[in-house]
Amino acid sequence: MKRILAVDDNKDILNVLRYILEDSGYVVDTLSDGHFLFEKIKQHTPDLILLDIMLGDLDGRVLCKDVKTTEETHSIPVILISANHNIADVLKQCGAPDDFVEKPFDMYTLLNTIERQLSAA
Repeated sequence: MKRILAVDDNKDILNVLRYILEDSGYVVDTLSDGHFLFEKIKQHTPDLILLDIMLGDLDGRVLCKDVKTTEETHSIPVILISANHNIADVLKQCGAPDDFVEKPFDMYTLLNTIERQLSAA
């Protein structure tokens, strides 16, 4: 089974993500504080990371770039999620994430995006 790490400071969203993903056959780890991202990755290396952009005092884009530029984690697909619908153009310039899903997300769009990234990895 593929393992997904969902990182969001909104616990309600984490609960929804856990429900959707576990119901779809994934093992799901959640994290509500991005400061512990690399510690969580070391505990159980995920096959994919769902990462919110707005994480309180952290910027998920910076965390994404850290994941992508670290030798041990650079090959883990990262899908950024955000309620800011204009962020997609900024993300293309950044070049760090593997994909992007807007909130509120459609369950099928989210699952298709995850499947596409996992099959490409």
